[in-house]
Amino acid sequence: MADPHNRASERLATDFTLRQNDIRTLICIAAAGTIAVNAGWPKFELLDAAIAVAILVYAITTFLWLRKRSHDDRRANLINKIMSVDAAAMGVTVGLCGLSILPTILFATMIQFNSLINGGLNKWLRDNAAFIAGIGLIVLVREPQWILADKLELSIVSLIAVFTYFCAYAIFVHTRLHKLDLLNKKLGNELTLHKLRTYKLSRYLTPPVWKAINEGREKTLSAERRRITVFFSDICGFSSLTEELEAESLTDLLNTYLTEMVNIAIKYRGTIDKFMGDGILILFGDSQSEGLKQDCIRSLAMAIEMRRKMKELQTHWYNQGIKKPLQIRMGLNTGYCTVGSFGTSHYMDYTALGTHVNLASRLESAADPGEILISHETWSLVKDVIMCRDKGEITAKGFSHPIKVYQVVDFRKDLGRHQSYFEHNMEGFAMHLDLDKIKNYDKEKVVEALEKATDKLKDKIIN
Repeated sequence: MADPHNRASERLATDFTLRQNDIRTLICIAAAGTIAVNAGWPKFELLDAAIAVAILVYAITTFLWLRKRSHDDRRANLINKIMSVDAAAMGVTVGLCGLSILPTILFATMIQFNSLINGGLNKWLRDNAAFIAGIGLIVLVREPQWILADKLELSIVSLIAVFTYFCAYAIFVHTRLHKLDLLNKKLGNELTLHKLRTYKLSRYLTPPVWKAINEGREKTLSAERRRITVFFSDICGFSSLTEELEAESLTDLLNTYLTEMVNIAIKYRGTIDKFMGDGILILFGDSQSEGLKQDCIRSLAMAIEMRRKMKELQTHWYNQGIKKPLQIRMGLNTGYCTVGSFGTSHYMDYTALGTHVNLASRLESAADPGEILISHETWSLVKDVIMCRDKGEITAKGFSHPIKVYQVVDFRKDLGRHQSYFEHNMEGFAMHLDLDKIKNYDKEKVVEALEKATDKLKDKIIN
């Protein structure tokens, strides 16, 4: 399908070519008329008659020829070349008029104006050279006489010619500007609509895919082997929850959950591969890799923050009437996978395939509610940064040998004396305290709130 922007531009360019053709034809007819009046119509020399008829035939022939070629991609170049021939015809006309001052000034003015408007300096030089060459050709066969215009009819015809020319050109320029204004408004509206559609489309594609397509780098999405970290997560007991909640409440809950998780994934620059109901598949290291170890650390930092955010969402949902606390389980694995675009010529999907993707899915399925399980390969890369507990081995479907797994506790810097995050949840009490996120000017307010709650609780215990 042709681009509507290009079609509108082509229509405007074609219209411009046609109007140029109309104006140059008027000039040639005016030149033939000037020769006829100068020679004393209807009695004039054979040379004058032959040239006047030749100019008329030339004007009509080129007019029809250019009309047929109005859609030619080379039309602008053709018009410029033919206008140079027109300039030579003007020179011949001026020469036959005996270099009379008025016709000379009028036709020369037409050439200067037309050349500068339509072609710039190079066309101006070429057209003036053709104009002078036309005069020189007549001077060779007829001696010119410098007169002011001894024939009233000649002056009138020349004046009518130049008046008609400038009126036609004024109408042409006005029409062209008006159409340009309409085209700009139309293109502006279409551009706004295009941006809106582009934004909507971008929400259905992963950032690496969208960026590659926008930059014309689709070839970079071709499948290749990469060592990446794969993350899987889902909500425990979500299937049973779908039977208890109304469709509207379920949709709101799921959208809230996915929005929060996606914001965290974007924060740590993970590639969101796909949503599978309440399940999420995220890749690290397929694009914007910072090195295998840093990719692993980013993926686990994301998982830990997701776990914390889920605690906050539990309180939010409890206040909305959902008594059963929803928890997520997560699994991560690192290894070589085939990453890229897969599908047909009509539909493509950007994803990762391989044994290590399946293992990440098995780890997620084996995790307890609120637990993050990682493989030995992932643990070996992050063990100096993140505290993990050895959970022994599990048997995973599709794997003939037992899989060594570890439970993620937290970042080592956030444990012990330097611990900056605290959370506790029970019936009637929930606390999520992140010291790194509390502003200095809010710390006193937090202390006052905790002290007030502590005093109230102590009074309840004493009484």
